[in-house]
Amino acid sequence: MTLPALSRTTDSFPGSAADAAVLVVPDIADSTASVASYPGLAESLAAIGFTGAASAFARVYAPEVTSLPLAVVGVGASPTAEAVRNAVGAALRTLTGFETVSLTLAPGLEEFADAAAEGAVLGGHRFDGYKADPPKPRARAVALHADIDDSTVARATAVGEAVALVKDLVNVPAEWQSPEQLAQSAADSVADLDVSVEILDEKALAEQGFGGILGVGQGSDRPPRLVRLDYSPADPQRHIALVGKGITFDTGGLSLKPAASMVGMKFDMAGAATALAALRAIAALRLPVRVTAWLCITDNMPSGRAIRPGDVLRMLDGTTVEVTNTDAEGRLVLADGLVAASREHPDVIIDVATLTGAIIAALGHRYTGVFGDDETVTEFLAAASSSDELVWHMPLPEHMEDLMDSPIADLQNANMGDRMGGASYAGLFLRRFIGRTSDAADAPRIPWVHLDIAGSSEHSGAPYGFIEKGPTGAMVRSIIAFADASHQEA
Repeated sequence: MTLPALSRTTDSFPGSAADAAVLVVPDIADSTASVASYPGLAESLAAIGFTGAASAFARVYAPEVTSLPLAVVGVGASPTAEAVRNAVGAALRTLTGFETVSLTLAPGLEEFADAAAEGAVLGGHRFDGYKADPPKPRARAVALHADIDDSTVARATAVGEAVALVKDLVNVPAEWQSPEQLAQSAADSVADLDVSVEILDEKALAEQGFGGILGVGQGSDRPPRLVRLDYSPADPQRHIALVGKGITFDTGGLSLKPAASMVGMKFDMAGAATALAALRAIAALRLPVRVTAWLCITDNMPSGRAIRPGDVLRMLDGTTVEVTNTDAEGRLVLADGLVAASREHPDVIIDVATLTGAIIAALGHRYTGVFGDDETVTEFLAAASSSDELVWHMPLPEHMEDLMDSPIADLQNANMGDRMGGASYAGLFLRRFIGRTSDAADAPRIPWVHLDIAGSSEHSGAPYGFIEKGPTGAMVRSIIAFADASHQEA
């Protein structure tokens, strides 16, 4: 993991130890946005046509301000935390070749120091990669000139490390990330924290009845794993269960994907990586909330052993599922994870998965589809809004329930007669495996949120803000915010 070490300083900008400086400014044409405290800067910016538009970035010669190489980044005419986070992220992502960067906010932006701290760590991360001639490195240290406390630095660091963990894991080629290797990486990532780890191998999965995970994984030479991580502080104020889809490579199985659709399918374990990273950050911050994560990890490969369309799998709770499409495998592994999580009667379950192409058709590549019971979805939407992550409440239409009927099993995993509304169909399928708040048969179902990150977890276009091409770490920050709000409201 390569990301900058963040520190705070109250020294005058830019300080003496930095190699380069970054100044964050609002729209310089706005009467309330002045750079007058920096002699000669307004003239220098005007000379290059820099206006301070959102995330606009420029290197500028301003010897009256500093003798260091200076970059200026804009936040626009109406500054917000999101604009500052993106601007700082863009600056740290773009300003390469300097070991240490000094960062400050122009007058009028001081209230957004928290967002600046987060943007610095998010934008400063880079996956090391496998290039023989690697690009210029990003800063290894950022000194933020702001009146913030140590807890702000700690939170920004924990959040940045969590998002970086997702990006690093998702970027690893599937050849070097088997289910066993991903499970071990998960354990290693929390080794320095108060988190217990249990890894079930294929034998334990068979003994305990995890038919969904085993069924999807039986076509691969690399056997599946289930990882259970538990962060349990003293006197937790809430118990949140996270369930993540971890398909280390998805060929579609015997319902084989076209060649173009198979490219990038190493990304199909992003849900498990997201659940892991969110738990890691919550534990690092020592939030008074218990979090248990269930990582459902397997390959989905075609072979003589692979499940066939028409085969029937028995899930962990005994539910039988006719597999009409082996490429609708994520819901099968999640079903087992949701049952396992439900057996502990947590206060809320959040599952996260790169689940359906249908959600991309509905929402595009930046929004996450959010499904579940209305009250819990509303709570999650508020957490996502506080994190400035794009989400949309999606329906679970009751009239679609009948579409899951199978003539030979309790359910079928896909409606092959009509593929429309596929994201909602998948959500309804998952809802069947959400357990009760107690062992009583008439107890209400556990509050639940399903996050379909098939579109939002990967960015294939031009970089923007702290986002670059590749995995995004979407929903990590929102899940952390959800956990944080949980104890604040308790």
